[in-house]
Amino acid sequence: MRTLPLLLALAVLLGCGPSVPEIPDSGRTYDVRILRDSWGVPHVLGKRDVDAAFGLAWAHAEDDFRTIQVSLLASRGNLAAVEGRDAAPFDFLARWLRVQETARAGWDALSPETRALAEAYAEGVNRYGARHPDELLPGVLPVTGVDLAAGFVFQNAAFVAGDALRRVLDEERALEEGEGLPRGSNSFAVSPARSSDGRTRLAVNSHQPWEGPVAWYEVHVKSEEGWDAVGGVFPGSPVILHGHNRHLGWAHTVNQPDLVDVYRLELDPEDPDRYRFDGKWRTLEKEEIPLRVKIWGPITWTVKREALRSVHGPVVRREDGTFAIRYAGMGEAGQLEQIYRMNRSEDLDDFLAAMRMHRIAMFNTLYADEKGNIFYVYNARLPLRATGHDWSGVVDGSTSETLWTEYLPFDRLPQVLNPPSGFVQNCNSTPFRTTDGPGNPSEGDFDPNLGIEPSDRMTNRAMRALELFGPDPSITREEFFTYKFDMRFSEDSDVASWLAQIREKPRPADAALASAYDHVLGWDLGTEPTNPAAALGVLTFFPYSEALRRGEEPPDLLDLLREASGMLRKHHGRLDPAWQEVNRLRRGELDLGVGGGPDILHAVYGAPTDDGRLRGVAGDSYVLMAEWGPEGVRSRSLHNYGSATLDETSPHYADQSILFARRMTKPVWMDESEIRANLKREYVPAGARP
Repeated sequence: MRTLPLLLALAVLLGCGPSVPEIPDSGRTYDVRILRDSWGVPHVLGKRDVDAAFGLAWAHAEDDFRTIQVSLLASRGNLAAVEGRDAAPFDFLARWLRVQETARAGWDALSPETRALAEAYAEGVNRYGARHPDELLPGVLPVTGVDLAAGFVFQNAAFVAGDALRRVLDEERALEEGEGLPRGSNSFAVSPARSSDGRTRLAVNSHQPWEGPVAWYEVHVKSEEGWDAVGGVFPGSPVILHGHNRHLGWAHTVNQPDLVDVYRLELDPEDPDRYRFDGKWRTLEKEEIPLRVKIWGPITWTVKREALRSVHGPVVRREDGTFAIRYAGMGEAGQLEQIYRMNRSEDLDDFLAAMRMHRIAMFNTLYADEKGNIFYVYNARLPLRATGHDWSGVVDGSTSETLWTEYLPFDRLPQVLNPPSGFVQNCNSTPFRTTDGPGNPSEGDFDPNLGIEPSDRMTNRAMRALELFGPDPSITREEFFTYKFDMRFSEDSDVASWLAQIREKPRPADAALASAYDHVLGWDLGTEPTNPAAALGVLTFFPYSEALRRGEEPPDLLDLLREASGMLRKHHGRLDPAWQEVNRLRRGELDLGVGGGPDILHAVYGAPTDDGRLRGVAGDSYVLMAEWGPEGVRSRSLHNYGSATLDETSPHYADQSILFARRMTKPVWMDESEIRANLKREYVPAGARP
């Protein structure tokens, strides 16, 4: 029984205990102030862009320092030393994909301004950590600008190739935070030609997990050099990822192009470390990756795992063969540069110049500006694949004919600029149904090998956006907001078709199931808070949808109906509880009923709880509604929780959750006079000067 105390003592003697590393002082000074408004949202006002970046790091660290540190450790491949064995797959990926090496190799190619911005943010993290040692995780400090660039490299790999990497590695654990949750988002815009008051409007509405490394944090950054933007950032991001500045705004939604190919390698029978390529044997690049894994307390254990690479990319050995993976954006480290330029763009030409850098490997991008322009592009680095090969499955890796090296140029991607309808949308749907009239890209203009979603690939959210906006020739501000928070399934949706399948089945003989059968057939496809059939409908059809999304054979619909009705009877005593009794937002002491649901424009994805309810975990997480008119830009926003991500004692830990439950938004203040009229606190970060 004395073993553990002895091990702990030994760990401290060996330097495994907690310590605060010395952070070299750069000698730089930062001229920045942080103004927290009445909602706790930080407005970071700096003299230069680098001052604002330093302040952004400090403000975000005050609210979510631990998640920032976790993100940094993950991109270094050092997360398991803090989080334990479950994080080891993340660490292996970061090392196997050479995330840090890619960032270092591309660092000098970034502009001096971008490098300075990243270094200033890194210094903000370092100084915050040095002054708050009780919040430090081991091995995080010092942070460098390269670490921040590496974060973008790792996110690219996770979004683009995460599913393929998980499959070839046979990892049961997810490769990205939020795996298993639908990756969705909404965006739509109307031009002055379509709005009732001549204004341009943009909805920025990404659907992300409500907690963790890819949960949104709202911020406003402003410098005297012209950077003045509001929007959402992830922990560790020194720039606004989507939002708006004074002149224009942009939103992203996940698209699903075919950006990954898996190659079967032919190995040399006499040497399993050699593979055939263009008639010759090449040697696999091979290394042993050390993974430091937390065992207990401060004690870690280092294990090694083989990492292989070929000319195609990372390689894995399996019982059924040896396979290589190639994905779009592999080796690219310029994402931060492009996003910074998007932040600083002043008009459509500036924004398009930033987009033409083509450093971001995926994501639909939707745009609107003060001049009335609206724009959509199916942004992706689409590999130019050779014809004559079957790209639908595993590809022959023995020939350079299948080794693609170029991408479809940006200007040839599907895109829509100022269509006659004055309306564009994308809700994770095909690019060929972006607008409700002439101006859509033609599906026939694009090679099927590019892997673009076909014209029949429509989410319920995209259908509803077209159904709501399409017939409305003069869209008011109120309608724009109402449509965003729509809570119905389309009559043409998959859910409606599954409901029709149940209707075609004979009425069950079992009395309890027959009662559930009758009740679900009366559902009007709504998910309003008081809807009496939404609970049975969603609990029946969402598991069916999830099985299809995972590529599995879905259960029988009547079996799912039986299970859903049994759960409702057990926990609620009836089949028809109001949807808000089941669909819950839980945060601290708050337990709120909400409307919306999976694949609803007001998106809420819930995880089952032991009390027979769904606890919201993803969906509408940061909503930003912007408009441009004669008085400039105005916007309103909504966060699912509030600005204080981790501090349960803060009044801003859940102060926006009540707004969320009511589908209400709050004002976004950009002018200093407005900020000061709603000011809660003003201060200067430690180590900076006003």
